[in-house]
Amino acid sequence: MILFQYFLMCMIFGTTFLAIKVGIDAGASPFFSAGIRFFLAGVILFIIMAWKGRATVSILLRKEMFLTGMGLTFGVFASLYWGEQYVSSGIAAVLSATAPLIILLLQSGISRQKLSTLSWAGCFIGLAGVILLLLPGVTVTFSMLWIAGCTVILFGQIFFAAGTVYSRRVAQQFQEVSPITLNAAQMMYGGAMLLVLSLITEDVHMASMLAPNALLSLFYLIIVGSMMGHSIFYWLVARTNPVFPATWLYVSPLIALCLGALLYHEPISFLSLLGGITIVFGIVLINLNSLKQLWSKKRATTPADNKV
Repeated sequence: MILFQYFLMCMIFGTTFLAIKVGIDAGASPFFSAGIRFFLAGVILFIIMAWKGRATVSILLRKEMFLTGMGLTFGVFASLYWGEQYVSSGIAAVLSATAPLIILLLQSGISRQKLSTLSWAGCFIGLAGVILLLLPGVTVTFSMLWIAGCTVILFGQIFFAAGTVYSRRVAQQFQEVSPITLNAAQMMYGGAMLLVLSLITEDVHMASMLAPNALLSLFYLIIVGSMMGHSIFYWLVARTNPVFPATWLYVSPLIALCLGALLYHEPISFLSLLGGITIVFGIVLINLNSLKQLWSKKRATTPADNKV
C-alpha cells in the first residue's frame, strides 16, 4: 500500500508544475489562485471527514494546524506560484528537488537524527539525475526577474522542508486524528493565508480567473493536486518518515518525461534516459537502510507467523 500510494502521489505531483504554469499563463493571479485552490480543497476534505465522523471543529483551533499550513502550503506555494511567472515549469521542478537535501539538514540539525552516508549520497545523486533529466529541454533566458524567480522558489523549499519535518511530529502527536483530516486543516490555514496575501498585494481580475485554461488548471489542482496528492503525501509522512515522501521531487520529472513521450511523442534524449536511471539509483540509496530494516523485521516475524 505504501509503494502504491507513493507511486500515485508521484504521478499526481508530476503534472502539477505544468498545471500551475497553465493557470498563470492564462492570466490567473498567482496568490489568489493558490489560495482558492488550497482553501477550497481543505474545506471540501474537512466536510467529508466530518460527515464520516472523523473530524471535529476543535482540531481547527490547534496552533499546530496553523504552523503546518504555513510551512506545507503558504510558504512553499506562495513562492512557487510567484516564481513560475518568470521561470519555466522545468526549472521550477529542478529547484524544488533541493527539498530532500534541506529536510536531511533539518533532521540532522534540529532533530539530531544521524543520517547515513548513503542517504546523503542518494540525495545528491537524485538531484543530479533531475538536472540531467531536464537539461535537454531547458532553455534559460537570464534576467533579473528570472534570477528572482529562481531565488524565491528555492527559498520556498525551506518552508516545505520545515513543514514536512514538523508535520511528522504533528501526526505523531495527533495519532487519533486521520492524516487526511490533518491535511485538510493545514490546507485551510495555508489557503487562507494565501488569500490574505493576495488581498494585500494583488489586483485580481475575475475575467482572467474565469478563462477556460485558468478554470481547468484550478479544478485539476483542487481535486487531484490538493485533495488527492497532498492527502497521500501527509499519509506517507505519518506512516514512514519525512524524507521518503519528499523524494517525489526526484521521481515526478521522470514521470512527466515518460507521459510526454507516450501521449505527445516527445523525443527522449540520452541525457534524459541517463537522468532517469540516476534518479532511481539515488532513491534506492536514500531509502536503502529503511528497506533493510523492513526486510529484517519481515524475516524476523515470518517464523512466528508460520508457527501460528
